Amino acid sequence: MSNDLPVLETERLVLRPYLLADAPNVQQMCGDPAIAATTLAIPYPYPDGAAEKWISTHAESFRQGTEVVLAITLKPDGLVVGSVGLTVNKNHQRGELGYMVAKEHWNRGYCTEATRALVDYGFRALGLNRIQAMHFPRNAASGRVMQKLGMTREGLLRQYVCNRGTYEDLVLYSIIRDEFEAEERTV
Repeated sequence: MSNDLPVLETERLVLRPYLLADAPNVQQMCGDPAIAATTLAIPYPYPDGAAEKWISTHAESFRQGTEVVLAITLKPDGLVVGSVGLTVNKNHQRGELGYMVAKEHWNRGYCTEATRALVDYGFRALGLNRIQAMHFPRNAASGRVMQKLGMTREGLLRQYVCNRGTYEDLVLYSIIRDEFEAEERTV
């Protein structure tokens, strides 16, 4: 495996490493209350300088084999419309998928297209056996992305996280490499 973050292409998207020049776009995306409300890891309000700090961690996390984070950009203009990432547990050959798309680009299929490409990368290039993802029950759109990936709902984790002072449930989905490969063969 290369020490450089990958560039993945789909029909409409290029998933590429973030550049420091993308920080203002990330700041705007993460500062949107609609985005912050659907995520656990993004602080709200999003502090100045946080985007640059976050972007600066990506290359080292990838070199250590713990994370792959890519900007979701549109072909052909390169506009950043979101983010997709896998947090990797090498001991168990497992990845956890995370994603966000800027509100003005919702309902266009970009998230499903980007996550499918990263799941494929996780199984084929990283050799993962399982990829999982979680969403708040109130974020049904995120659950639909997981379902479109062929993930199986495994259950509800009751009051699993404390999010901004409130205990919240998470819905857990996963897909195993064999399931993904079987689905790819039928497409």
